[in-house]
Amino acid sequence: MSSAAPTLLYIDDDAGLARLVERGLKRLGFVVEHAPGGSEGLERIKQGGIDVVALDQYMPGLDGLETLERIMALPEAPPVVFVTASQDSKIAVTALKAGAADYLVKDVQGEFIPLLQVAAEGALRQARLQKARDEAEAEVRASRDRFAALAAEREVLLREVNHRVGNSLQIIASLLHLQANSSTQDDVKAALTNAMGRVAAVAQVHRRLYTSQDLKSVLLNQYLDSLLDDLRRSAEGNRMSRLTLKAEPVEIDPDRAVAIGIVVNELVMNAVKYAYPDGPGPIHVELKIEADDVVLSITDNGVGLNATSDPRSTGMGQRIVSAMATKLDATVAPDPGHDGTRIVVRFRLTKEAPKRAAAAVG
Repeated sequence: MSSAAPTLLYIDDDAGLARLVERGLKRLGFVVEHAPGGSEGLERIKQGGIDVVALDQYMPGLDGLETLERIMALPEAPPVVFVTASQDSKIAVTALKAGAADYLVKDVQGEFIPLLQVAAEGALRQARLQKARDEAEAEVRASRDRFAALAAEREVLLREVNHRVGNSLQIIASLLHLQANSSTQDDVKAALTNAMGRVAAVAQVHRRLYTSQDLKSVLLNQYLDSLLDDLRRSAEGNRMSRLTLKAEPVEIDPDRAVAIGIVVNELVMNAVKYAYPDGPGPIHVELKIEADDVVLSITDNGVGLNATSDPRSTGMGQRIVSAMATKLDATVAPDPGHDGTRIVVRFRLTKEAPKRAAAAVG
């Protein structure tokens, strides 16, 4: 309201009745102004300071319904109590549908004035409640917009972080690749190649997050496809011409994707180094869903785990696989029924899996 005492604008061409309304409502705590017609009433409302309107139906020029329609079209229109001498219920229904807060029938003696007071006060309460509701809804929308803007900004920042981290790791992997190619010592070359694969496995996750619509998950099939491409381009790439992948679409969180990538890197490199002493052979990576488990296998048709271990092996790869399996809460075990070597990694698709011990890789 504009002041302690609410201001009511009474729009009616009956000047005598308007004086009665003014005297009666003044005693009841209202400030009353009078407009003799619809056009004059509209002009006064536009000037501001009117809290509630009492509007007659039958007036020369604009009648009450026409005036009501124009009042309702104004920004922040005050509530309107429709007042008329007509007993026609159609007018009442039309006025209420057009936006009037209340409707009452007047008499020429002014006996309706107490009813007008009740109706005006009710209209003011309704208007206050509606305003409070609109303000609350506006604040909710504003808060939602602010949250959406912050979320969008956070997503952009996360993408940029993943982009920069991925680029930095890729540079490191490339430097390791160059160093491995330039080394004349086989053990140094192998160590650098292994390190490059581990760095590339992490870099690929950040690259996936940078290009993904969802920063909270990674599609494992796409990730492994890119990771194997990196391995084919590595210093040992000439021995991976027969490296293949068959993977079902599996969505997983980035932390576990890193662990899976490192496991694949270690097991593939292990097969490259030890499975085929006489030259390159097939290595197959497979990813599939079985019930609630993800099953990852790395298979070769080489000499098998029972062959004599290479004396150059440091056991680092096995320790890394065991550590990553613990992070995944996974089992890692060889398939005893396979003639070459088939290592099977099994873990729950969701993080809420019961703890399971990781078996050592032979």
